[in-house]
Amino acid sequence: MRRRTLVLGAALAALARPARAQADPETRLVLATATPGGSFPAFGQALAEAVRETDPGLVLTLRPSKGSQENLGLLRAGSVDLALVQGEYAYDALGVEKGSETGLSVVAPVSASPGLFVVRADSPIRGVADLRGRRVALGTHASGLTVMGRSVLRGSGIDPERAITPILLDRAGDGAAMVLDGRADALWGAGTGWPGFRVLADAPGGARFFGPAPEAMEPILALHPSLRRVSVPAGVLRGQGTSVETVGSWSFVLARAGVEAGAVARLVRAMDRGNAALARAYPAGADAAPRNLVAAVPAAWLHPESAAYLRETGALR
Repeated sequence: MRRRTLVLGAALAALARPARAQADPETRLVLATATPGGSFPAFGQALAEAVRETDPGLVLTLRPSKGSQENLGLLRAGSVDLALVQGEYAYDALGVEKGSETGLSVVAPVSASPGLFVVRADSPIRGVADLRGRRVALGTHASGLTVMGRSVLRGSGIDPERAITPILLDRAGDGAAMVLDGRADALWGAGTGWPGFRVLADAPGGARFFGPAPEAMEPILALHPSLRRVSVPAGVLRGQGTSVETVGSWSFVLARAGVEAGAVARLVRAMDRGNAALARAYPAGADAAPRNLVAAVPAAWLHPESAAYLRETGALR
């Protein structure tokens, strides 16, 4: 009798396994990134791989876009579930009144990207003041990175439309090539893992990186609440012999109104458990730990599932 009971129990367990698998279907989320060659596509790819490693049933489908401005439109239209949005655009969209009207919310951080100018090492340009009259690739047309670059120039006393020749790109990856072949004198970018920085740093002859002058920091920070002081330690970028003081702003994973709560909860947990894997695949991946949201945005802007997880882990009280 005991043997028959064990056999029957094993048979029932075998029958139950497929049922449980069907009860926990694969979850898919569509994430808008940006144009090829920029930091958002690189981060999105690394995030998708880290999530797949941590939670194989959670699939992030990446959708290229023109950047932060278009990503907000895609979220509002319900065309994507999630989108990567740079700080200035995110803060403007998530103001108390606007956020409540659109239903957008913050799911997770991306990184506190430091903004830097980069030139060829043999360039006579040594600082922001030397950019006057020069051709500067500021980023793509709809990128929050471009907005931040204009703020740095404006706070430095340089009109970004008249005092320089601004170059707006169709593809973020084109800027480094333009500096190398002489079509641009300087390139603005953000994030120590930004592909354009690596291309120029690894090129023959190398590159030189710089941020705004010390006296320009406060005027720049006063231009937008998303901006903050960021320090890039020496040696983080190839050929960077000294630390660079600059400004930066957090970028975020934003969610559309009505996105499935269970999917968001799975993503936040996967990002937390898979943060080490993300950091291995993307230079600033450690910044994407969900706990960093506590200091980056007001709690009212958080997606309910993100807030719940931060409370559960003790990061948010």
